[in-house]
Amino acid sequence: MDGMKPAMENNAEENQDESQESKGCFECCIKCLGGVPYASLVATILCFSGVALFCGCGHVALTGTLTMLENHFSRVPSDHATLTNVVQILQYIIYGIAPFFFVYGIILLAEGFYTTSAVKDLQNEFKTSVCGRCITGMFVFLTYILGLAWLGIFGFSAVPVFLFYNMWTTCNAMKSEVVNITSPENICVDVRQYGVIPWSATPGKACGSTLNDICNTSDFYLSYHLYIVACAGAGATVIALIHYLMILAANWAYLKDACQTHAYQDIKTKDDQELTDVQSRSKEAINSYS
Repeated sequence: MDGMKPAMENNAEENQDESQESKGCFECCIKCLGGVPYASLVATILCFSGVALFCGCGHVALTGTLTMLENHFSRVPSDHATLTNVVQILQYIIYGIAPFFFVYGIILLAEGFYTTSAVKDLQNEFKTSVCGRCITGMFVFLTYILGLAWLGIFGFSAVPVFLFYNMWTTCNAMKSEVVNITSPENICVDVRQYGVIPWSATPGKACGSTLNDICNTSDFYLSYHLYIVACAGAGATVIALIHYLMILAANWAYLKDACQTHAYQDIKTKDDQELTDVQSRSKEAINSYS
């Protein structure tokens, strides 16, 4: 029995050490999870999703629209040469938007990690600098400008949705039994009136059964729905940038308050040290007289 007591004590000590180790790992995990800037993370995911939808769907929709116009509305290449160049420029812009916002989202997410209070608690000393506050202020200004730009992109991306919707409703009206149409061949859609192609383009418009055949093509159906998704992606990006703007403004205010707090603490520490020095000199003087 006496020989079993040391063994039982060793097992108890091992169990206690394991529980303390597991508790330490759990607290470390909670502390690390608390250091994640969830607001910036949500904004980054929303921004990446919106930009991906806009760029991917917009690129394919532009190609499909150009193909549909070449096949049905403007059969002479010189009539839609300007439109072809514009579509290529827009696609090149899309090529630049995607990597830029990927990098910009990563930078803003890193800035969110930097200014998260839980991450600051993991360090022994955290001090803000004028450069750090200027960088955060620069991000606030840049995000505001990008938000305005994406608001314009969102409005611009709604234009093809409106044009395709008009054509789609016209085709549905021709098929509907409720609407009594005596001469469907007189119902036309003229894309020249929207300024997409010049008035000299031939045929420039589609009527009756030809219009119905266009609405049944895969190019029309795919482009229409891709424009809707691209417009939704632009809207999601606008929401993400507004979210970023609120986060950056809050982070800038936090950095400013942290700087003032650290300045107050430095002054207080200096005053306490001077008071301690005065007291120590006074005690030395009293002791010397005694």
